[in-house]
Amino acid sequence: MAISERHRPEVVVGLVATPPDYAAEVVARLAAELADRLAERVNPNVQWTIRQGWGDVAPRRDGGVEALLDDVARRRADAQWDVAICLTDLPLHTERQPLIAQTSAQRRVAAVSLPALGLRQLPALRAALPDLVGRLLPDVSQEWTPLPGTATGLTGQVTAVQGVVGEAAAGELGYVASPLIGRMRLLSGMVRANRPGRALLGLSKLLAGAFATAAISLTSNTVWEMGDALGGLRLTIIMLLALTALVTWLIVAHHLWEKPDRETPAGLARLFNLATIFTLTLAAAVSYLVLFAGTILVTALLIETSVLADTLKRPVHPTDYLNLTWIISSLATVGGTIGSGLEDEDTVRAAAYGYHPDPGGRRDEQHA
Repeated sequence: MAISERHRPEVVVGLVATPPDYAAEVVARLAAELADRLAERVNPNVQWTIRQGWGDVAPRRDGGVEALLDDVARRRADAQWDVAICLTDLPLHTERQPLIAQTSAQRRVAAVSLPALGLRQLPALRAALPDLVGRLLPDVSQEWTPLPGTATGLTGQVTAVQGVVGEAAAGELGYVASPLIGRMRLLSGMVRANRPGRALLGLSKLLAGAFATAAISLTSNTVWEMGDALGGLRLTIIMLLALTALVTWLIVAHHLWEKPDRETPAGLARLFNLATIFTLTLAAAVSYLVLFAGTILVTALLIETSVLADTLKRPVHPTDYLNLTWIISSLATVGGTIGSGLEDEDTVRAAAYGYHPDPGGRRDEQHA
């Protein structure tokens, strides 16, 4: 027999985004659907209420998952939530393995490292969150009733989870990934959380400077001859050197390199730097493709085949236009680094994995 709305017990679940940047977007997308999923998979006779919250902009890096759990436990108690789950973009480790999630039944809180889930984070979270809530609230759970001393659930539903560590009987469980594939998934997840598209949009002045350089290069017969003389191997090397110079310049000029210190362990700083490099490399590569596409259109429109043939002293083939565009795009990318120095500092620094801008007054709106 169905229980009326009036007599259904209410359970409040808090979702905390720490830091309130990428994780806050994930929380906002999940909050609208989590109540229905909990009713479907944990207990339909409970009135599930979801609260959103923002954690610290700069959470402790040296305390690991325990520092996060302590902060979320205090937040849960202050807000009078029944259970709280922290979603964070911090990479977490335990026993030298990437840590995907950690539960603490005593504190009635859990933490989930979004990067450890890899690229498909939302589907993994939809499968994981009901399990985590059910384990933290066994008194209202009808689905999750593991035998004492056992730990099932996430290992069969979330691909990234390859093992469980900790004390199952005490409810202190850590869900870990495999050492090798898990690290690769963690790094790809960090790049995903770092939002390369945001970095790409932040390089608008770079593209403007690159297109200006390309336009000037198109008028030079010397560049035409260079494109004809250089083979595919050397053109590839020049392109890679140009992209490397651009990424290096962005990191050095805008101080994006994370240095180990008392608050940032060396291993964590290394992960941050790798994520920053991959994010900028991806954004730079896409910028290069946009530049290449625009340049080849302009080249085909402005340079007549007969004029190019007179310069090269031979018949012209379509590959000649491709080679010309290739060398011009590489030279223009180097020229575009000057434009990158004119970008807004906060816009470029957003590409650094360890940098999270303070959301300001909007943060207070999420504390209710």
